Amino acid sequence: MRYKYNKLKSMWPQAAHFVSSLYDQNKPIFRLKEVQKILHLNEFLSSNFVQKLIEIGVVSRLKPGLFILVPFELGKEREYAGNQLVVAREIVGGKGYYLSYGTAMEIHGMVTQPQLVVYVTTLKPRRPINVLGTEFRFIHSQKKFFFGLSDHWVTKQEKVRVSNLERTVIDGLKEPKYCGGLTEVAKGLWMRRHDIKVDQLIKYAVKLNKGAIIRRLGYLLELYNIASSDDLDILRQHLTETYVRLDPLLPTEGKFLRKWRLQLNVSNEELLSVVRT
Repeated sequence: MRYKYNKLKSMWPQAAHFVSSLYDQNKPIFRLKEVQKILHLNEFLSSNFVQKLIEIGVVSRLKPGLFILVPFELGKEREYAGNQLVVAREIVGGKGYYLSYGTAMEIHGMVTQPQLVVYVTTLKPRRPINVLGTEFRFIHSQKKFFFGLSDHWVTKQEKVRVSNLERTVIDGLKEPKYCGGLTEVAKGLWMRRHDIKVDQLIKYAVKLNKGAIIRRLGYLLELYNIASSDDLDILRQHLTETYVRLDPLLPTEGKFLRKWRLQLNVSNEELLSVVRT
C-alpha cells in the first residue's frame, strides 16, 4: 500500500488524481471517455494525456481506444495485458457477450492444456484481434440463443459472463472447431461427467434445434454410459433421416451408424481412450 502511495506521489497531480480515481472505482481498464469524464478534458487532450501515461509505463494500450493501468508492483511496463478474460469483456463493452467454446471449457476444468485463443460469443459481428500476443476470436450469435449462461468471478472484484457447464458441452458439439475437435469436447464431457446435468444437456440440445448436436450428444452419452435409456429416447425422437459426420473437421469416411444417423469418422477406440487416461 505504501509502495502504491509513493508511486502516486511521483506522478504529476493530474495523473495521480486520474489513476487514484480509477482504482477507487475498481476500473483498471478504461477508454478515453473515462479520461474525459474524470479530468473534464476534450478528446484531443485526453488522448495526449493517456499517451504520456503510456510513455512513463503507468498505462498499457490493449487496442486503439482501450487501455489498462499497469499494477504498481510491476514498475514501468508498456506491454501489460492484465487478465485476458476481463480484457475480453471490456473489448465488447461488457454486454451482449459470453465467454464460450475452448475458453469456457478451460474455465470449467474441461481441458488438460491451456487454451491459446480467447473465444467470445457476441450479439454483434466482430473481427478477431490480437492484444499483446493473445488472440481474441468472436463468434456471432442471435439473442434467442443467449441462454445457459452464468457469472464467473475472475477475482474478488471482477466477474465475466460464461456459458455454464452444460451449455459449454452443447456449443462444443455444435462447433467442435472452436474447441480443438470432437475428441476434445468428448474428453471434457467425460472429465466433468459427475457434475453435468443430463436433463439440462438434452433441454439445451432440443432448444437449439440443431440435428448435428442431437446426434453427437446422444452418441457420446450412450458411449460413455452417462444417460438413461429414457434420456436417449428423448433425443432419438428428434432425429431425421439425414446423416452427419461425428467430427465435422475430419474427412468423410467411416461406417454409418443408423441409430444416431452418424458417420463415425472418429473410432470408438479413440473416444473411449479418454476414459482410460
